[in-house]
Amino acid sequence: MDHYESKRDVSGHKNEWAVILAGGDGTRLKSLTRRIAGDERPKQFCRVLGKETLLEETQGRVKLELAPERTLYVVNQIHEPYYKPILGDQPAIHLVVQPSNRGTAPAILYALLRIAAAAPEALVAVFPSDHYISDNKRFMAHIRTALDTARRRPDLIVLLGLDPERPEVGYGWIETAEPLRELPRVFGVHRFWEKPNRLLAQVLQLRGCLWNSFVMVASVQAFLQVIESAVPELYRSFACLSAIFGTRREKAAVTTTYQCMDEVNFSTQILARQPEHLAALRVTGVRWNDLGEPRRVMASLTLAGVRPQWAKAAMPLLRSPDLIS
Repeated sequence: MDHYESKRDVSGHKNEWAVILAGGDGTRLKSLTRRIAGDERPKQFCRVLGKETLLEETQGRVKLELAPERTLYVVNQIHEPYYKPILGDQPAIHLVVQPSNRGTAPAILYALLRIAAAAPEALVAVFPSDHYISDNKRFMAHIRTALDTARRRPDLIVLLGLDPERPEVGYGWIETAEPLRELPRVFGVHRFWEKPNRLLAQVLQLRGCLWNSFVMVASVQAFLQVIESAVPELYRSFACLSAIFGTRREKAAVTTTYQCMDEVNFSTQILARQPEHLAALRVTGVRWNDLGEPRRVMASLTLAGVRPQWAKAAMPLLRSPDLIS
C-alpha cells in the first residue's frame, strides 16, 4: 500500500489526499470544444482559458497545497488518447480508470475506496477539473481551512460555497444554517437547491445562499458513510471489489460492475439527501465559474483578461441566442 508515497512530502501532511475528477464527457460544451481542439475531446482536455488544458490548470492549483504523490485522477477509458499526453508520467496507481461514465457518484466512490485501502485515516479533497478560479493561492488557502475543519470534525463533509454574483440557474445552491461553533466561516447546511428556476435563484441570492462549487473536503470515512447511507446498493457493488484493487483482476471486475450500474449523481442523490452531515465553508476573495456552458466560458475569459485565438474565431457562435441566454 506504499505505492502512493514518495521520498518527497510536498505538503507535510501525509494523511491528506486529493481526487481530481476528469471523467466527464463535456457534452454541454461540445459545440465550443470542437472549435478549440478540432476533435471530440471533453473540455477538461482542452486549452479553454490559456496555454494549459483545464486538467493541467487544476493539477497545478491542487499541488499548491496537496502532494502530487497522493493525488488521484479519475478518468474514462475512452478518453485515453486525450488524458495520456497529460497524465502519461503518472504512476498507473494514480489513475482511477472508469470503463464508462456513470455519473459523479461512482467516480468519487471508486477513488475513495482506493484511498481507504491505502490510508483508512485519510482526509480527502475532491476537485472537478472544469473550473475558472481567479486566485489559485487564495482558493487553496480555503482548502487548507477546509482540511483543518475536517480534521477537527471528521464526521462532516465540508463544501466550498461562494457568494453568488448572479441568480444562476445552472448551478447548485447551498442554503446555510447556523455557524458552527469555533469554526470561522463554516456553517451548517439546511438544504440544497439544484438548478433552480430564475425566480427561485433570485430568492436564494437575496437569502444569502451560496453557490455550490462541488469542491469538497472530508475524512475518507465520512465520505464513505454518507454514500453507504444514501445509495447502499452502489456502495456494496464497489466495496466488494476492494480486496482486488491493484491486482490483475481489478479491471475486469470493475468493467462488469459498471455494466450493471445506472448513472448516479453525487450532489442530488447523496449530498442533498443528508444535509445534517454537511458543512459549508464560505469562500471569499475569489471569483469562480463552472465552465459548463459557452456563456460562462466567455465570462471567465473576461474576468481573466485573456482572449485566446480560438475565442476570436468563435465569436459568431458565442453570440448565438441559444448560447448566451
